[in-house]
Amino acid sequence: VQLQASGGGLVQAGGSLRLSCAASGRAFSRYAMGWFRQAPGKDREFVAVLTRSGGTSYYADSVKGRFTVSRDNAQNTGYLQMNSLKPEDTAVYYCASGPWSEVPGRYEYWGQGAEVTVSS
Repeated sequence: VQLQASGGGLVQAGGSLRLSCAASGRAFSRYAMGWFRQAPGKDREFVAVLTRSGGTSYYADSVKGRFTVSRDNAQNTGYLQMNSLKPEDTAVYYCASGPWSEVPGRYEYWGQGAEVTVSS
């Protein structure tokens, strides 16, 4: 599975962005989809994960209620809708395919990252 994230950009605090994760190959629907982020000087951290079918999701406490993860397996695409953005959400965001997990090391396939900057 090859993944490509897009949709990042600069937004003011309180604004919204939607990240997309386009997958190539037919294996996309075989894996859970995770989203992670990495701020400058910090470790990569878990944001959200969605099951293969899209029926169950789980979020980091820091984004719960503001971010929504979804997927369209027919289009081989995943999404991360980010609302009520805060400056502390500034990071490079990565999508990944693999088993259901909060641990980055468990994922085998990664996108190249989409940069999100939230200004105060």
